[in-house]
Amino acid sequence: MNRYLKLVNFEFERFFRFYLILIGITILSEIIGIIVKSKAYLNQAHQEINVNLMPQSEFIEQFGRMSMYNFSQSGWFMGPIALCIVTLLIYVFFIWYRDWFGKNTFSYRLFMLPTERINIYFAKATTIILFVLGLVALQILLFPIESQLLKWLVPSEFRIDMTVPEITENLYFLYLLFPKTLIEFILYYGTGIIALFVIFTAILFERSYRLKGIFYAIIYVAVSILVFLGPALFDAFVLKGYFYTIELFLLEIGAALLVLAGAIWVGNKLIKHKIRV
Repeated sequence: MNRYLKLVNFEFERFFRFYLILIGITILSEIIGIIVKSKAYLNQAHQEINVNLMPQSEFIEQFGRMSMYNFSQSGWFMGPIALCIVTLLIYVFFIWYRDWFGKNTFSYRLFMLPTERINIYFAKATTIILFVLGLVALQILLFPIESQLLKWLVPSEFRIDMTVPEITENLYFLYLLFPKTLIEFILYYGTGIIALFVIFTAILFERSYRLKGIFYAIIYVAVSILVFLGPALFDAFVLKGYFYTIELFLLEIGAALLVLAGAIWVGNKLIKHKIRV
Protein backbone atom coordinates (compact mmCIF):
# COMPACT_ATOMS: atom_id res chain seq x y z
CA MET A 1 0.00 0.00 0.00
CA ASN A 2 2.82 2.39 0.84
CA ARG A 3 4.46 1.86 -2.55
CA TYR A 4 1.10 2.30 -4.28
CA LEU A 5 0.57 5.63 -2.49
CA LYS A 6 4.08 6.74 -3.43
CA LEU A 7 3.29 5.96 -7.07
CA VAL A 8 0.04 7.95 -6.85
CA ASN A 9 1.93 10.89 -5.38
CA PHE A 10 4.58 10.58 -8.10
CA GLU A 11 1.99 10.53 -10.91
CA PHE A 12 0.08 13.40 -9.32
CA GLU A 13 3.16 15.60 -9.12
CA ARG A 14 4.04 14.95 -12.79
CA PHE A 15 0.88 16.74 -13.94
CA PHE A 16 0.33 19.06 -10.99
CA ARG A 17 1.67 22.24 -12.62
CA PHE A 18 -0.63 21.81 -15.62
CA TYR A 19 -3.45 20.98 -13.24
CA LEU A 20 -2.93 24.24 -11.40
CA ILE A 21 -3.05 26.05 -14.75
CA LEU A 22 -6.42 24.42 -15.48
CA ILE A 23 -7.69 25.47 -12.06
CA GLY A 24 -6.44 29.02 -12.60
CA ILE A 25 -8.04 29.27 -16.05
CA THR A 26 -11.34 27.96 -14.68
CA ILE A 27 -11.44 30.38 -11.75
CA LEU A 28 -10.38 33.43 -13.76
CA SER A 29 -12.67 32.70 -16.70
CA GLU A 30 -15.75 32.15 -14.57
CA ILE A 31 -15.20 35.07 -12.19
CA ILE A 32 -14.40 37.47 -15.04
CA GLY A 33 -17.26 35.99 -17.05
CA ILE A 34 -19.90 36.56 -14.38
CA ILE A 35 -18.77 40.20 -14.12
CA VAL A 36 -18.75 40.72 -17.90
CA LYS A 37 -22.15 39.05 -18.43
CA SER A 38 -23.71 40.97 -15.54
CA LYS A 39 -22.36 44.31 -16.79
CA ALA A 40 -23.55 43.53 -20.33
CA TYR A 41 -27.03 42.72 -19.05
CA LEU A 42 -27.20 45.92 -16.98
CA ASN A 43 -25.94 48.00 -19.90
CA GLN A 44 -28.66 46.50 -22.07
CA ALA A 45 -31.25 47.24 -19.38
CA HIS A 46 -30.02 50.82 -19.10
CA GLN A 47 -30.14 51.28 -22.88
CA GLU A 48 -33.65 49.92 -23.26
CA ILE A 49 -35.23 51.41 -20.12
CA ASN A 50 -33.47 54.77 -19.73
CA VAL A 51 -32.64 55.59 -23.34
CA ASN A 52 -35.34 53.84 -25.36
CA LEU A 53 -37.90 54.40 -22.56
CA MET A 54 -39.05 50.79 -22.50
CA PRO A 55 -41.04 49.94 -19.35
CA GLN A 56 -39.14 47.74 -16.90
CA SER A 57 -41.84 45.08 -16.96
CA GLU A 58 -41.68 44.92 -20.76
CA PHE A 59 -37.90 44.67 -20.69
CA ILE A 60 -38.05 41.76 -18.24
CA GLU A 61 -40.76 40.09 -20.32
CA GLN A 62 -38.74 40.46 -23.52
CA PHE A 63 -35.19 39.81 -22.28
CA GLY A 64 -35.81 37.89 -19.06
CA ARG A 65 -34.01 38.24 -15.77
CA MET A 66 -30.30 37.56 -15.28
CA SER A 67 -29.49 34.27 -13.58
CA MET A 68 -26.76 31.70 -13.21
CA TYR A 69 -28.52 29.75 -15.95
CA ASN A 70 -27.79 32.54 -18.43
CA PHE A 71 -24.17 32.58 -17.37
CA SER A 72 -23.85 28.78 -17.48
CA GLN A 73 -24.72 28.85 -21.20
CA SER A 74 -21.94 31.30 -22.04
CA GLY A 75 -18.44 30.57 -23.28
CA TRP A 76 -17.03 32.03 -20.08
CA PHE A 77 -18.49 29.05 -18.23
CA MET A 78 -18.60 26.31 -20.87
CA GLY A 79 -15.13 27.09 -22.25
CA PRO A 80 -12.99 26.22 -19.19
CA ILE A 81 -15.11 23.15 -18.42
CA ALA A 82 -14.66 21.91 -21.99
CA LEU A 83 -10.94 22.66 -21.77
CA CYS A 84 -10.62 20.65 -18.54
CA ILE A 85 -12.58 17.71 -19.98
CA VAL A 86 -10.56 17.59 -23.21
CA THR A 87 -7.26 17.98 -21.33
CA LEU A 88 -8.04 15.12 -18.96
CA LEU A 89 -9.23 12.92 -21.83
CA ILE A 90 -5.91 13.50 -23.58
CA TYR A 91 -4.04 12.86 -20.36
CA VAL A 92 -5.73 9.45 -20.02
CA PHE A 93 -3.49 8.43 -22.94
CA PHE A 94 -0.57 10.73 -22.21
CA ILE A 95 -0.14 9.37 -18.68
CA TRP A 96 1.00 6.10 -20.29
CA TYR A 97 2.64 7.19 -23.52
CA ARG A 98 4.84 9.84 -21.92
CA ASP A 99 6.76 6.97 -20.27
CA TRP A 100 7.76 5.67 -23.70
CA PHE A 101 7.99 8.80 -25.82
CA GLY A 102 9.47 11.38 -23.45
CA LYS A 103 12.90 12.92 -23.95
CA ASN A 104 14.37 10.23 -21.70
CA THR A 105 12.51 6.94 -21.97
CA PHE A 106 11.21 6.32 -18.49
CA SER A 107 9.22 3.12 -18.94
CA TYR A 108 12.15 0.78 -18.21
CA ARG A 109 12.91 2.37 -14.84
CA LEU A 110 9.21 2.60 -13.98
CA PHE A 111 8.53 -1.09 -14.58
CA MET A 112 11.72 -2.14 -12.81
CA LEU A 113 10.61 -0.54 -9.54
CA PRO A 114 10.45 -2.99 -6.60
CA THR A 115 6.66 -3.16 -6.55
CA GLU A 116 3.89 -5.14 -8.19
CA ARG A 117 3.39 -3.77 -11.69
CA ILE A 118 -0.37 -3.68 -11.19
CA ASN A 119 0.26 -0.90 -8.66
CA ILE A 120 1.47 1.28 -11.54
CA TYR A 121 -1.81 0.58 -13.34
CA PHE A 122 -3.89 1.44 -10.27
CA ALA A 123 -1.79 4.52 -9.44
CA LYS A 124 -2.31 6.01 -12.90
CA ALA A 125 -6.06 5.32 -12.72
CA THR A 126 -6.28 6.80 -9.22
CA THR A 127 -4.47 9.94 -10.38
CA ILE A 128 -6.96 10.52 -13.21
CA ILE A 129 -9.90 9.95 -10.86
CA LEU A 130 -8.46 12.40 -8.30
CA PHE A 131 -7.95 15.04 -10.99
CA VAL A 132 -11.57 14.66 -12.15
CA LEU A 133 -13.03 14.79 -8.64
CA GLY A 134 -10.81 17.77 -7.81
CA LEU A 135 -12.16 19.79 -10.74
CA VAL A 136 -15.73 18.80 -9.89
CA ALA A 137 -15.18 19.91 -6.28
CA LEU A 138 -13.71 23.20 -7.55
CA GLN A 139 -16.82 23.86 -9.62
CA ILE A 140 -19.09 23.10 -6.67
CA LEU A 141 -17.15 25.67 -4.63
CA LEU A 142 -17.34 28.24 -7.44
CA PHE A 143 -21.13 28.06 -7.85
CA PRO A 144 -22.02 29.80 -4.54
CA ILE A 145 -19.21 32.33 -5.01
CA GLU A 146 -20.49 33.22 -8.48
CA SER A 147 -24.09 33.33 -7.23
CA GLN A 148 -23.10 35.78 -4.51
CA LEU A 149 -21.17 37.88 -7.01
CA LEU A 150 -24.26 37.96 -9.23
CA LYS A 151 -26.32 39.22 -6.27
CA TRP A 152 -23.85 42.03 -5.69
CA LEU A 153 -23.77 43.07 -9.34
CA VAL A 154 -27.40 42.74 -10.46
CA PRO A 155 -30.35 44.31 -8.56
CA SER A 156 -32.93 41.83 -7.26
CA GLU A 157 -35.66 43.07 -9.62
CA PHE A 158 -33.51 42.04 -12.60
CA ARG A 159 -32.23 38.79 -11.11
CA ILE A 160 -33.34 35.22 -10.48
CA ASP A 161 -31.51 33.45 -7.66
CA MET A 162 -30.85 29.76 -8.24
CA THR A 163 -29.51 26.96 -6.08
CA VAL A 164 -26.75 24.62 -7.31
CA PRO A 165 -29.23 21.78 -8.09
CA GLU A 166 -31.41 24.20 -10.06
CA ILE A 167 -28.38 25.31 -12.10
CA THR A 168 -27.21 21.78 -12.88
CA GLU A 169 -30.69 20.46 -13.70
CA ASN A 170 -31.06 22.93 -16.56
CA LEU A 171 -27.99 21.71 -18.46
CA TYR A 172 -27.74 17.99 -19.19
CA PHE A 173 -23.95 17.77 -19.21
CA LEU A 174 -23.86 19.55 -15.84
CA TYR A 175 -26.39 17.08 -14.49
CA LEU A 176 -23.99 14.28 -15.43
CA LEU A 177 -21.11 16.04 -13.67
CA PHE A 178 -23.16 16.97 -10.60
CA PRO A 179 -25.76 14.24 -10.02
CA LYS A 180 -28.39 14.94 -7.37
CA THR A 181 -28.35 11.61 -5.53
CA LEU A 182 -25.68 9.23 -4.28
CA ILE A 183 -27.04 6.47 -6.52
CA GLU A 184 -26.74 8.66 -9.60
CA PHE A 185 -23.24 9.71 -8.56
CA ILE A 186 -22.17 6.06 -8.26
CA LEU A 187 -23.78 5.18 -11.60
CA TYR A 188 -22.35 8.07 -13.62
CA TYR A 189 -18.89 8.12 -12.10
CA GLY A 190 -18.79 4.34 -11.82
CA THR A 191 -19.41 4.09 -15.56
CA GLY A 192 -16.63 6.63 -16.13
CA ILE A 193 -14.21 4.64 -13.97
CA ILE A 194 -15.03 1.45 -15.85
CA ALA A 195 -14.41 3.24 -19.16
CA LEU A 196 -11.08 4.50 -17.78
CA PHE A 197 -9.93 0.97 -16.90
CA VAL A 198 -11.05 -0.35 -20.30
CA ILE A 199 -9.04 2.38 -22.06
CA PHE A 200 -6.00 1.65 -19.88
CA THR A 201 -6.15 -2.03 -20.75
CA ALA A 202 -6.56 -1.18 -24.44
CA ILE A 203 -3.41 0.98 -24.21
CA LEU A 204 -1.56 -1.95 -22.64
CA PHE A 205 -2.62 -4.15 -25.56
CA GLU A 206 -1.06 -1.63 -27.95
CA ARG A 207 2.10 -1.29 -25.84
CA SER A 208 2.43 -5.07 -25.59
CA TYR A 209 1.87 -6.03 -29.23
CA ARG A 210 2.46 -2.67 -31.02
CA LEU A 211 0.80 -2.77 -34.49
CA LYS A 212 -1.09 -5.99 -33.80
CA GLY A 213 -1.95 -4.55 -30.43
CA ILE A 214 -4.01 -1.79 -32.05
CA PHE A 215 -6.23 -4.45 -33.59
CA TYR A 216 -6.41 -6.37 -30.29
CA ALA A 217 -7.27 -3.16 -28.45
CA ILE A 218 -10.14 -2.36 -30.84
CA ILE A 219 -11.52 -5.88 -30.49
CA TYR A 220 -11.18 -5.72 -26.70
CA VAL A 221 -12.98 -2.36 -26.43
CA ALA A 222 -15.76 -3.57 -28.74
CA VAL A 223 -16.24 -6.75 -26.67
CA SER A 224 -16.26 -4.73 -23.44
CA ILE A 225 -18.95 -2.39 -24.80
CA LEU A 226 -20.98 -5.37 -26.03
CA VAL A 227 -20.80 -7.08 -22.63
CA PHE A 228 -21.69 -3.83 -20.85
CA LEU A 229 -24.72 -3.19 -23.07
CA GLY A 230 -25.53 -6.88 -23.44
CA PRO A 231 -28.40 -7.15 -20.94
CA ALA A 232 -30.17 -4.06 -22.29
CA LEU A 233 -29.70 -5.11 -25.93
CA PHE A 234 -30.78 -8.71 -25.26
CA ASP A 235 -33.87 -7.54 -23.38
CA ALA A 236 -34.81 -4.99 -26.06
CA PHE A 237 -34.24 -7.02 -29.24
CA VAL A 238 -34.58 -10.66 -28.18
CA LEU A 239 -36.82 -10.78 -25.11
CA LYS A 240 -38.86 -7.70 -26.16
CA GLY A 241 -38.92 -6.07 -22.72
CA TYR A 242 -39.21 -9.25 -20.64
CA PHE A 243 -37.31 -7.95 -17.58
CA TYR A 244 -38.66 -5.49 -15.05
CA THR A 245 -36.72 -2.24 -14.74
CA ILE A 246 -35.10 -3.24 -11.44
CA GLU A 247 -34.13 -6.65 -12.86
CA LEU A 248 -32.54 -5.03 -15.91
CA PHE A 249 -30.79 -2.52 -13.65
CA LEU A 250 -29.27 -5.33 -11.56
CA LEU A 251 -28.19 -7.18 -14.70
CA GLU A 252 -26.49 -4.04 -15.99
CA ILE A 253 -24.65 -3.64 -12.69
CA GLY A 254 -23.49 -7.24 -12.96
CA ALA A 255 -22.34 -6.67 -16.55
CA ALA A 256 -20.51 -3.48 -15.50
CA LEU A 257 -18.71 -5.28 -12.67
CA LEU A 258 -17.78 -8.07 -15.09
CA VAL A 259 -16.29 -5.55 -17.53
CA LEU A 260 -14.38 -3.85 -14.72
CA ALA A 261 -13.04 -7.14 -13.34
CA GLY A 262 -12.10 -8.24 -16.86
CA ALA A 263 -10.26 -4.97 -17.55
CA ILE A 264 -8.23 -5.29 -14.35
CA TRP A 265 -7.50 -9.00 -14.86
CA VAL A 266 -6.42 -8.60 -18.50
CA GLY A 267 -4.49 -5.44 -17.65
CA ASN A 268 -2.66 -7.28 -14.87
CA LYS A 269 -1.70 -10.10 -17.22
CA LEU A 270 -0.43 -7.71 -19.86
CA ILE A 271 1.53 -5.46 -17.53
CA LYS A 272 3.13 -8.44 -15.81
CA HIS A 273 4.00 -10.68 -18.73
CA LYS A 274 3.57 -8.90 -22.08
CA ILE A 275 4.44 -5.24 -21.77
CA ARG A 276 7.49 -4.06 -23.71
CA VAL A 277 9.81 -1.53 -22.10
